[in-house]
Amino acid sequence: MMSLETLLQKMWVDYCELNPAAKRIHDIFTQEGENVLNDHIALRTFNHPRLGIESLAQHFKKYGYVEKGEYTFVEKKLYAKHYEHPNEDMPKIFISELELEKVSLFIRETVNKLVEQLPDSLIQSESFPMCGRPWKTSFELYSQLAKESEYASWVAAYGFRPNHFTVNINKLKKFEDIVQLNDFIKSKGYTLNKAGGEVKGTPADYLEQSSTMASEIPVKFDDGSTHNIPGCYYEFAKRYPLANGKLYQGFVAKSADKIFESTNKVN
Repeated sequence: MMSLETLLQKMWVDYCELNPAAKRIHDIFTQEGENVLNDHIALRTFNHPRLGIESLAQHFKKYGYVEKGEYTFVEKKLYAKHYEHPNEDMPKIFISELELEKVSLFIRETVNKLVEQLPDSLIQSESFPMCGRPWKTSFELYSQLAKESEYASWVAAYGFRPNHFTVNINKLKKFEDIVQLNDFIKSKGYTLNKAGGEVKGTPADYLEQSSTMASEIPVKFDDGSTHNIPGCYYEFAKRYPLANGKLYQGFVAKSADKIFESTNKVN
């Protein structure tokens, strides 16, 4: 079994390949003298019997991760859980799934066909959280899915891999204020997700979040075509202390709902 540090490092490398902007932003912070710690990693899946949240969570539970919170996103038909490690320096893991019983027959049938192409051995493999696309997807199929669910189309095109990493603002020295951090990111030429405002959440929610919009990257589809589609994004999170003095470790559904839109296509 690989170490947790090795798994997280491999996930980071995979993520940076899909989101070169994140690596550049990470390096900008490092050049500013910051030690960038990761608040959480997000993964996406379908609640298919073979592929629900647990199919991904099992690979983190064996390292000591424990389920902590659950979240429902009615409009996007998503359900999610987050997991924490006893070592607080380890990133939280946020896993969401598309609720197939709430989407169209077309998406359900499509997902069933995709999952049929997936061997059990891959789901059980320790590299499953970053295995990439394990099935065949044409650009036409991707486009049809995107009309109803951007989330479904993203998973169909990219498979299983980190959707985003998150800068832990609390651990930065120069950028304690999220608005100041956002201005810095924008000054470097990056576009932020403005859905629901650039800052999602308030100190009263104990969590403020912002994120870049996912850059479009060339993806080769199984029909032989290559198209630029939104890849991954980089998130920034600032947590506030609860009454007991400890930083809030959960997530805020109404904020996360807007963060999901970071992979929407920018018109």
